[in-house]
Amino acid sequence: MPTRHDIRNVAIVAHVDHGKTTIVDAMLKQAGAFAAHQQLDDRMMDSNDLEREKGITILAKNTAVKYHPKDGGAPITINIIDTPGHADFGGEVERGLSMVDAVVLLVDASEGPLPQTRFVLRKALQQRLPVILCINKTDRPDSRIDEVVNETYDLFLDLDADEDQIEFPIVYACGRDGVASLTKPADGTVPADSDSLEPFFSTILEHVPAPSYDEEAPLQAHVTNLDADNFLGRIALLRVEQGELRKGQTVAWIKRDGTISNVRITELMMTEALTRKPAEVAGPGDICAVAGIPDIMIGETLADPENPIALPLITVDQPAISMTIGTNTSPLVGRGGTGKGADAKSAVKQRKVTARQVKDRLDRELIGNVSLRVLDTERPDAWEVQGRGELALAILVEQMRREGFELTIGKPQVVTKLVDGKVHEPVERLTVDVPEEHMGAVTQLMGIRKGRMDNMSNHGSGWVRMEFVVPSRGLIGFRTEFLTNTRGTGIAHSIHEGHEPWFGTLTTRNNGSLVADRAGAVTAFAMTNLQERGVLFTDPGTEVYEGMIVGENSRSDDMDVNITKEKKLTNMRSASADSFEAIVPPRKLSLEQSLEFCRDDECVEVTPEAVRIRKVILDQNARGRASSRAKNG
Repeated sequence: MPTRHDIRNVAIVAHVDHGKTTIVDAMLKQAGAFAAHQQLDDRMMDSNDLEREKGITILAKNTAVKYHPKDGGAPITINIIDTPGHADFGGEVERGLSMVDAVVLLVDASEGPLPQTRFVLRKALQQRLPVILCINKTDRPDSRIDEVVNETYDLFLDLDADEDQIEFPIVYACGRDGVASLTKPADGTVPADSDSLEPFFSTILEHVPAPSYDEEAPLQAHVTNLDADNFLGRIALLRVEQGELRKGQTVAWIKRDGTISNVRITELMMTEALTRKPAEVAGPGDICAVAGIPDIMIGETLADPENPIALPLITVDQPAISMTIGTNTSPLVGRGGTGKGADAKSAVKQRKVTARQVKDRLDRELIGNVSLRVLDTERPDAWEVQGRGELALAILVEQMRREGFELTIGKPQVVTKLVDGKVHEPVERLTVDVPEEHMGAVTQLMGIRKGRMDNMSNHGSGWVRMEFVVPSRGLIGFRTEFLTNTRGTGIAHSIHEGHEPWFGTLTTRNNGSLVADRAGAVTAFAMTNLQERGVLFTDPGTEVYEGMIVGENSRSDDMDVNITKEKKLTNMRSASADSFEAIVPPRKLSLEQSLEFCRDDECVEVTPEAVRIRKVILDQNARGRASSRAKNG
């Protein structure tokens, strides 16, 4: 079959924070994608605000570099797909792998293969893609290059890789310095026999297969991602498998349900570095963007109108976690931070608080996010949203919050399924790295959450690595407690491992809640008296309402408290009467921590200014009646 030697398509896959985006930055700079005077940011591919704040890649993105071989041959276009390392965004990884002919597996020279490394590698091996191993961050003082290479070989064997896949080339790199070598450097050093990524580029050219095609085959192009433009509308990113795609051409659009309609390509663009540039034609193996098809969806095919042949739809793993997302039903709905002042009033006008607005936004999210599901519930103003994990759902809520939505979020639940008439729940493989002194605390923590230890290894550096198989339910609310027990030193990563029979009841939070029993503003006087009851979440002056959770009780049951109580004033004065003891600073919970903190009868109110935890039933008398009914059956 004929091949195109002027192009290579490769995806960079790795665990979170192993340096994918940093090494792509270095490739772009060294391939001459930018002028010398251009001001460049770090992690240029992480263009989303949330990606920059959290330091992780959320969306798979593609870029292209023009590489000029040292032997003076014709320049070669290398299309690079930068994929997320977090398994919660696995749908992005699966789409990215459907566009390429090989993968670069990036592994940290100190941490070695971790759960998400296993996840992304398993996906690549299932698709029979060749692998190039890149050992990154060789300059880390605690790097252990030989052991990491051996662990990677073990991982390949564990995932049933065949002989061809195990014979992979190895590149040693320091992505931050933009240096790579084929010769193994000493632990903790930058490769000395090279001053650029030239060995990395040449390895890609040698080991990534050039796209092959059939000259007689009709047009086939696969939609793998979607984007939007204010002028062009919806943009479909696709890989041309066979034939040629031209600007102005009429093509057959084969939809997910099998129906076919003819559409015209109004714009055709190709990626160069970080920008899309207009093009006239895209051939086999090219990754391009087209506009002019307003309702096109991921996984659909553009084909020859005379002979339309559909490509297989992209399939992704099933969701494991669900949460209910609905409109804000609290007494403070639509009030803004304080509801005072002209700025607050104009901000409140732009609030999105209706059920129609929330449903439209969730439907829009489904267009580009193939791993998400939205199901109707009994209530007309709430929907069950299912995704891969807590982080993926929390990112969605955070994005909606920044767009001006006010929401009520239910406690995350697991998505169960019936197997042979028995309920099965999702389980995770959790890898934990902790200092030796915290080993007992972590083992005890996992015992409460029904986790069973699968493996334990000690590298002799004072740190222990433990692997557990634990129900996904047990990991809801796990991270906060884990970081507390390990004094912030522990590192934990998990990956979906399948389904197992229901593990039974789990009690993950032993403490009850402090619940406000009336509306008003929090006073310092009331906080001083309540400090000994538990940990408070609110500052003095914060507006609260009946049923809002203002702290964590030191005991296991809930307690209704008056946090708005004011000091009774008399006409007697003394020097010490009005002095308060120091108020302990309240614990501020982020959105993820609030979702973890929730019990079954609690939910989270999310607005652009605030995240509040509240009871589902606000009225304390109605709540008491509901709990007594539940106890008495």
